[in-house]
Amino acid sequence: MQTSKNLPVGGQGLNPVPMRRHWEITGVVAALVIAFSLPHVVNQYWAQIATLAFIYWVLIAGLNLIVGFAGQLAIGFVGLLAIGAYTAAILVEKAGWPSFVALIFAGGAGALFGFLVGLPSLRLKSFYFAMTTLGFATIVTQVALGWESLTGGGVGLPGPIFPAPFDTYGGFYYLCLVFALIATYLLANIAASNFGRGLVAVRDADVAAEAMGVPITRLKLVTFTFSGVFAGVAGALFASRQTYITPDAFTFDLSVLFFIAVLIGGRGRIVGPMVATVVLTLLPEIAAPLVAWSTFVYAALLLLVVLLVPGGIAEFFEKFIAPKSSADGIGPRKLGELAAVVGKTQRKGALTVHGAALSFGGVRALDGIDFVVRPGTVHGLIGPNGSGKTTVLNAISGFYRLNRGTINFSSHDLAAKTSGERAKLGIARTFQTPRVVGNLSVLENAMLGAYARFETSFGEVAIGLPKGRREDGLIRERARRALEAVGLGNLANFKAEQLQHTEQRFLEIARCLVMEPDLLLLDEPAAGLSHTEIEYLRSIVDGVRVLGISVLLVEHHTDLVFQVSDDITVLNLGRVLARGTPAEVRSNQEVINAYLGA
Repeated sequence: MQTSKNLPVGGQGLNPVPMRRHWEITGVVAALVIAFSLPHVVNQYWAQIATLAFIYWVLIAGLNLIVGFAGQLAIGFVGLLAIGAYTAAILVEKAGWPSFVALIFAGGAGALFGFLVGLPSLRLKSFYFAMTTLGFATIVTQVALGWESLTGGGVGLPGPIFPAPFDTYGGFYYLCLVFALIATYLLANIAASNFGRGLVAVRDADVAAEAMGVPITRLKLVTFTFSGVFAGVAGALFASRQTYITPDAFTFDLSVLFFIAVLIGGRGRIVGPMVATVVLTLLPEIAAPLVAWSTFVYAALLLLVVLLVPGGIAEFFEKFIAPKSSADGIGPRKLGELAAVVGKTQRKGALTVHGAALSFGGVRALDGIDFVVRPGTVHGLIGPNGSGKTTVLNAISGFYRLNRGTINFSSHDLAAKTSGERAKLGIARTFQTPRVVGNLSVLENAMLGAYARFETSFGEVAIGLPKGRREDGLIRERARRALEAVGLGNLANFKAEQLQHTEQRFLEIARCLVMEPDLLLLDEPAAGLSHTEIEYLRSIVDGVRVLGISVLLVEHHTDLVFQVSDDITVLNLGRVLARGTPAEVRSNQEVINAYLGA
């Protein structure tokens, strides 16, 4: 029996998900006790510093969704802080609005500009997008400096003053603490939800995320908009604390602080970035002589974390306090769970590929491909390397667009449909090289399969409505059953990156099953599997076929293909070489000469 990579013999290894949640809950409780008692044990000066940390955390909590979970390099979020601050100050000073109403509109302004900041992320990647956000922050401060009639220019504007009891240092402290708690609550709800898993998938395995129906474009824009609300509210609070705001209050150092707080704390975590926010806020006060060197100090801290603890503060502490859990690798398959996972409902119609042609420059990858996959059958797709097999799967799942020809599934023309829309139609797929989300647990990876069928909205999840929790619980149970079906039930709480290659292949299949597919595209699922594991794979394929699911199997392990397939199509140089039953294909002389050999 095999054991997972990085697990010592005897089955001892990390059980990260329960540990992480236990550690984060403990950290949050400790932070609450300290926060509520702080004004009574420190002087007014340090209480104001703590207030500033709360304000920063409101913004960083939102930024964490973008940088930590979605992996977007948004460095210029100080621009949104400035927009929120000036919106609140202008509405109170110029229009005479109540402070709390101005704060709400500051959040709305942050949402609007958060959406606009997010638009370039749809086309720009990594450092190009980072430079765009920095440019945005620079533009905001320059507009604030030049538009004197509205913003006061270099002289500035007085910040809003909140009504009693929030007009005192103590009252404002607790107001900012409440907003920090609200931000933490909303962040925690999203992080633990379908949307949080989707964001991590976008960050670490965007192709697989798209194949599972994660609407990458919409999810990014919603996240940027939501994070903009956090930044706008933080800006209003920041303006009130400063009592007077000028453009030079929104410095490049602040942008760096916000960004590296997420990275130093740990991507995709909550308590780690929270601790980093407190540390980075206190650092200039504790080491006052280093204030002029703050950017250098921040950069040095980031470099040390990247080199020594890439996972940040959270990962560092997990190494010391992580409990142990036993696991013995792949366990027995419980094929009886298949019916509970994918159901026995009436399946959709056939997949029809007709005249499919696709070229890459001068290379013709597909040249008039035709075949049909009937409901409840296994269709084998074989041929030499470079014959176009994976290209066909990519065209069916929406990653490539045909130059000519049609692909229809259950009377739907797939030509104009995105990968996500095809996933909603019931088309699921695996990949030649397993594409799992290493930083999520095995169970969370399987749960990603249900993303396209998740009905609770982003807002409903954020505020923690019971509907979202119930739906998440149902998906969790279905994912557990899918893992039991493929033999990974005892590895559910391990990180996916700890699994061996063969275990990751079965995890991909489990994830596809959670999608409740009508058509399953398997891209060389037997590659690297032992004889016993191939038999397990065969039994799974037979099991889903019995339940009415169509399977298109691309595989070089011809014995498996001939055993499980009802029909086989053979490709060579992008063309159909032969098609028919396994017996007909096996005896075809052209197939023997081109692929099977003697």
